[in-house]
Amino acid sequence: MDQRVLIEGIRTRDTAAIRLLVDTFQSRVLNTVISLVRNREDSEEICQDVFVEVIHSVATFRTEAALATWIYRIAINKSLDFLRMKKRKKRFAFLLSLFGEANELRHDIPDLVHPGVLMERKEDAGYFFRALDQLSDNQKTAIVLSLIEGLSYREISEVMKTSESSVESLLVRGKQNLRKTLEKYYKT
Repeated sequence: MDQRVLIEGIRTRDTAAIRLLVDTFQSRVLNTVISLVRNREDSEEICQDVFVEVIHSVATFRTEAALATWIYRIAINKSLDFLRMKKRKKRFAFLLSLFGEANELRHDIPDLVHPGVLMERKEDAGYFFRALDQLSDNQKTAIVLSLIEGLSYREISEVMKTSESSVESLLVRGKQNLRKTLEKYYKT
């Protein structure tokens, strides 16, 4: 289906167009979100939020841009917002525990259920995702879009609203930082 026809169908709330939108982008959005959030249940909720956002704000979409780029941008923004909110909640829980209003501090153990990770590679994936969490949001986004989603520099620059040279720089610095962090896990 032509992108413009699909967008017009979504704007008019055509059920078939909305179903096509979800069928076309659901796995890509879920993979991107789960790569950042790393919890299946949270990722599925965020994915639902992404599609609700797409449907409700499709009127603001500029048709000269790629629909996939716009959807990736929404997915990444929603994922990063979720992670920021989660950090704020953890800090607040810690403060409550200091003042005796909470029984214990909660620590979220990362759920490493990712559709692209084979069972025998879970430990390696755990190291990778822990190292990924130590990167800045921009480096993490660039790494996920490049290494996990396989997007080109041009596509990443469109999603992140930055230049291709900035994407290249983010990837170089991000990979260097990943390498430094992962060296301690793989020293022989």
